[in-house]
Amino acid sequence: MRTGLFRFFGLIAESLRDLAPIIIVIGFFQLVVLRQPIPDLAEILLGLFFVLIGLTLFIQGLELGLFPIGEGMANAFARKGSLFWLLAFSFALGFGTTAAEPALIAVAAEAAEVAAAGGVLGTAPGAQADYAFYLRGTVALSVGVALVIGVFRILKGWPIHYLIIGGYLLVVILTFFAPASIVGIAYDSGGVTTSTITVPLVTALGVGLATAIKGRNPMIDGFGLIAFASLTPMIFVLLFGMLWPALG
Repeated sequence: MRTGLFRFFGLIAESLRDLAPIIIVIGFFQLVVLRQPIPDLAEILLGLFFVLIGLTLFIQGLELGLFPIGEGMANAFARKGSLFWLLAFSFALGFGTTAAEPALIAVAAEAAEVAAAGGVLGTAPGAQADYAFYLRGTVALSVGVALVIGVFRILKGWPIHYLIIGGYLLVVILTFFAPASIVGIAYDSGGVTTSTITVPLVTALGVGLATAIKGRNPMIDGFGLIAFASLTPMIFVLLFGMLWPALG
């Protein structure tokens, strides 16, 4: 019991060390540059305490739950030797985790509100909800496709830089043809997909798969799936913006 308690306080100390830089930055600019007292200090300290506890529990949850299950399932599918089920699992994992991302839900709703205010959407009832729904679905679909491509790359041993460079060239080309109103949303969508739910499972999938396949190096081949998960949403959302007038 005492050992577990000491370990927990050790984890709290590690989380506090991780949060220290941002605390120092905010405190410096508030007290030294702006020369103003910190407002609602008691509430801020309470919130910081909750963040500290939440971050500690979240990291432990990743290490105890998400990473092992992701690596374990990748190993199991690799041993099973079924390409179809491995790719199907990769697509479902990418689609499901992205659709559940709180950041994506918030960004899609905000994008729909701004699009409605800017006259991009029609006046039909439910147009705003439909826009947010299809935008989320587009991003989730793109991450599913990204994981299929990334897993296939691991299986074949393709160099990642050629695929990434080609993908970003496609993003640049599509940017010239997409509506200006969708470009910023498309670029931001690559960031919101790499958040709290998607990253741990996708990373574990790549590392576990590269570990299970003979001739693959987990350091070289296991990482890189997150890059695809950041890239393909930009491509898909740019296409979404070009096709939305016909869909809407």
